[in-house]
Amino acid sequence: MLASVILSLINGRGGETAAALLSSGESAVELLLTLLATMTLWSGLMEILDASGDVARLGSLFRRAARPLFPGLKDERCWSAMSLNLSANLLGLGNAATPAGIEAAKLLAAQGQTGLQALAMLLALDNASIQLLPTTIITLRQAAGALNPADVWGMTLITSGASSVAAALLMMLINRGGRRV
Repeated sequence: MLASVILSLINGRGGETAAALLSSGESAVELLLTLLATMTLWSGLMEILDASGDVARLGSLFRRAARPLFPGLKDERCWSAMSLNLSANLLGLGNAATPAGIEAAKLLAAQGQTGLQALAMLLALDNASIQLLPTTIITLRQAAGALNPADVWGMTLITSGASSVAAALLMMLINRGGRRV
C-alpha cells in the first residue's frame, strides 16, 4: 500500500488516491455492518435453538451419523460442543462456530488418545467445512451488488461436500494406517 501511495504521488495522482482511500473506508464500514448483522442474526438463532433444546435433538441425529468418524468417543459434553461447532459451519457461520470449536478442542484434548483422534477429525472437518447454507458468501455477494447472490449455492454445496468427504476419508485412512494424529 505504501508503494502504491508513493507511486501515485510521483505520478501526480495523489488526489485520486486520497479519494479512493476515503471511499474504500466507507465501503469497508458498510460491509462490516452487513456482515455483523448477518452474524448477529444467525448467532441469535443458534442461541435460541440451543435454549429450546433443538440443538440437543439435532445433536443426537448428528451423533448417529457421525459416530463412525469419531470411534470410541462417549463424552456427552464433547458431542454437544462438536455438534454446535459443525452445525454452525454447516450454516456457513465460521465465526459463530469458533467458540464451540474451542470448547470442543479443550474437552477432546482431555479425553486422551481417543479425544486427540476425534480432535484431529473435527479440525479436518472444520477446515473442509461443508456449507449447506453459505450465508457469509451470499452476504458478501449481496453487499458487492451481485444480481443473484445465492447463485453459488449449488456449486458451494458440491465443492464443500466433496472436500469434507475427502477430509474425513483421509483422516480415517491415517488413523487406520497405524499413524495416530
